[in-house]
Amino acid sequence: MQPDMQFEDTIAAIATAHGEGGIGIIRISGQEAANIARAVFQGPGGKKTPALRSHSVVYGYVVDPVSPSGERIDEALMIYMAAPRSFTREDVVELHCHGGTVALERVLDAVVSAGARVAEPGEFTKRAFLSGRIDLSQAEAALDIIRARTEAAERLALRQLEGALSLKVGHIRDRLIETCAHIEAHLDFPEEDIEPEASDKILASIREAELVTRALAESFSEGRLYRDGVRTAIVGRPNVGKSSLLNLLLEQDRAIVTSAPGTTRDVIEETLNIKGLPVVVMDTAGIRESHDMAESEGVRRSLKALQEADLVLAVFDTSCPLHPEDHMVLEKIQGKNSIIALNKSDLAIDPDEGKGADEKVFKDLRTVKVSAKKSHGLENLKQAIHDAALRGTHGRGGGGQAEGIIITNKRHKEALVKTHKALGNALARLEEKAPLEVPALELREALDSLGEIVGKVSTDEILDRIFSEFCIGK
Repeated sequence: MQPDMQFEDTIAAIATAHGEGGIGIIRISGQEAANIARAVFQGPGGKKTPALRSHSVVYGYVVDPVSPSGERIDEALMIYMAAPRSFTREDVVELHCHGGTVALERVLDAVVSAGARVAEPGEFTKRAFLSGRIDLSQAEAALDIIRARTEAAERLALRQLEGALSLKVGHIRDRLIETCAHIEAHLDFPEEDIEPEASDKILASIREAELVTRALAESFSEGRLYRDGVRTAIVGRPNVGKSSLLNLLLEQDRAIVTSAPGTTRDVIEETLNIKGLPVVVMDTAGIRESHDMAESEGVRRSLKALQEADLVLAVFDTSCPLHPEDHMVLEKIQGKNSIIALNKSDLAIDPDEGKGADEKVFKDLRTVKVSAKKSHGLENLKQAIHDAALRGTHGRGGGGQAEGIIITNKRHKEALVKTHKALGNALARLEEKAPLEVPALELREALDSLGEIVGKVSTDEILDRIFSEFCIGK
């Protein structure tokens, strides 16, 4: 759609979170925003709102437009932002009211009575995209900022909102469009061969684009952890201190701790911030053979959490010899990214005396000594979790090729993988001296895949799926 397009209807919604607060905001966007504002807003003396000045604040009252007496609903501030200097590039009015649920709902009802309709989820951001104010990757970044659970995640989202990814994708597309133009020019004049110098330039351009798209796609392995969190399963046999370890990490009593084995029957999830990385910690039931129906279900869920986790924190009691159930746990974590937490280190007995857990079993594994009861080893454990979660992700972005841009959205990664594959096919066809129509088609597919990231190529289905995840007022 064109950047100067206009929507026929005017939308409105509560733009602040539900619940009590000092301020609540009603946002209105569309051609009738100013007229609706005049209908529902009066000055302190009951005067009608005069000609609105863009980007200025007016004090007054929201009134019921259908009430004969102009019943006052709330004291408020009104801000008018004339098109195109607004988020949606339409006329936008914001009513800053008291943040109570009843007051905001009444103000929204008044705005709807004056001619607006209630916005759909994400419709304000969707209009910003459709009007050319932002591209699709920036629209998704707005949602990532809202959902960010750590400062590091918010910084990544903000950089994307500012257009870092858009600029990178735009640069790659421009180079590929130029390359396509060269190839298709030769298709129009098949009697003229591509000169060696021009051929080398075309190949170099495609190789560069291939390297950059691969680097960006590979950065997703790290980026998704900041966006979605590192799912970390705490596992071990019963009564080794898993719940105590969860409480230690959270620095609060979240899980019930008793000396009786099998207290935890279900998976408990909590999220914490470890050095900027959101970590979703799951306390699980003790892993062992059991004939108790409830406990068996708990063990099944523990094993499921273990298999689906990004990281496994396997807990062992160092105050006693290894139990057969400990060996069962070791077997289950084979091949998983894991940390061995040697708990009850304050009670550990020298293994040479044949009484304590033989730590030689863990010699090839990443281990951390902790005491959940005494709160020892917490910082070492957090550092180990942070390092293990990011293990293998640093440096996979192809060095300078990605220029520090980290992909956090799976949709972007899938589009980049398709782009990289198409570019590889184009290179192979060119090196094989295949007819130029073949690499030209591959380059067109690469361009379409890149276009999906920023919305140059999109469908209503993709847009509906993306914007349906937003809240109503965004």
